[in-house]
Amino acid sequence: RGNKGARHTSRYEVNMSGGDIAQAFAAISGVSDHQEKNDKYKALLDQILAKRAVGDLQKFIEHMVDEKTPLFVSRTLLQHLATSIFELPPAMTKSVATFALDKIQPRAVAFEDQLSVIREKLAALYESEGDYKEACEQLVAIPIDTGSRQVDADYKTTIYVKVATLALLIGNTELANTYLTRASGLIFKCNKPALVFQYKKCFAQVIDMNRQFLKAANHYYSNSQNGPDEERKQALTFAVQCTILAEAGPERSRMLATLYKDERSQSLEHFTVLEKMYLERVLSADEVKKFEKALLPHQLTKLPDGFTVLQRAVIEHNLLSASKLYKNISFDELGRLLGIPADRAEQVAAHMIAEQRMQGSIDQLDRLINFETGASEVLLWDSHIARACHQVNGILELLAHKYPAYGKAN
Repeated sequence: RGNKGARHTSRYEVNMSGGDIAQAFAAISGVSDHQEKNDKYKALLDQILAKRAVGDLQKFIEHMVDEKTPLFVSRTLLQHLATSIFELPPAMTKSVATFALDKIQPRAVAFEDQLSVIREKLAALYESEGDYKEACEQLVAIPIDTGSRQVDADYKTTIYVKVATLALLIGNTELANTYLTRASGLIFKCNKPALVFQYKKCFAQVIDMNRQFLKAANHYYSNSQNGPDEERKQALTFAVQCTILAEAGPERSRMLATLYKDERSQSLEHFTVLEKMYLERVLSADEVKKFEKALLPHQLTKLPDGFTVLQRAVIEHNLLSASKLYKNISFDELGRLLGIPADRAEQVAAHMIAEQRMQGSIDQLDRLINFETGASEVLLWDSHIARACHQVNGILELLAHKYPAYGKAN
């Protein structure tokens, strides 16, 4: 009784001195009292678990799923087994759990609760071992929408969001999107802030992995307003990264302004890149290379035009910056400025002008790009003054925050 893992002896304990589990089954089957029968089966299962006898556990499972065993007994005992086997060593647990799933599956309708418990716990075990693919497959197989059992909205949402989280870890964006869509109709009923936050986090990641960077940036920024401190900082970092990777244009400029004006951004590693983007300054090759190291594989994918996402974003940004500095520029000079061949520079400029993300025209005879600065130079001058005033205002706000007495006096 003093041995580690020893179980309390029940008055219903079954004699297995001969080691023949079939005799034990026969003896218990003959018991007429339902409660006594149930207690004897439980005592037998506890004995087998204490001995860690995998072979006997398998025989017990087979006996429970046999149609001759009453459902009121088999459901109760398989539920007990579903939780108890996860106290065994991991390798043994996986072996028994997998065997149980195979044997129970043909009668899945009768044992949906038991299957769900085993798959949930098995998924958690696989996840703890870093096997996200297997963990995801176990959760996907949980019977949720069969209509034969009542499952509350929180449980459904938890499973859907967990599947989406694991799917993203293995790079299966399509599966993640499918389960987030299922969760979307339930999440508004959820009263678990952590679960809602995880849903929003996964949703932003799916958009990010689909390379809709500006839309992803908006969702990440929204997420950076709530949740744990570390999660908020990570969301803000991702918002900055996605904004930098987004196509140059007015919408991106507005997002850059929002992020730049958020004082939290100043503590981020790549604030310098954000600042140069916002102030429309040309990025150097070294700055781009350092920023590139922080990106994820899908953010470095090569596009049909041969550029990576980052290369295209930087080229378009530097081209927009050039449009603020020059009235016109030759193809060759622009190519040198952007670090690409002259004909590629012309193509990028033509594409941006066609999409109205940059104002200008192309003179192919003189091999020049003419930039349009707006209705007049006065408007351009006004925009520079407005930007300077905004920066001064930001400095005053920081001073007032750091020195309250100064803020009250002024």
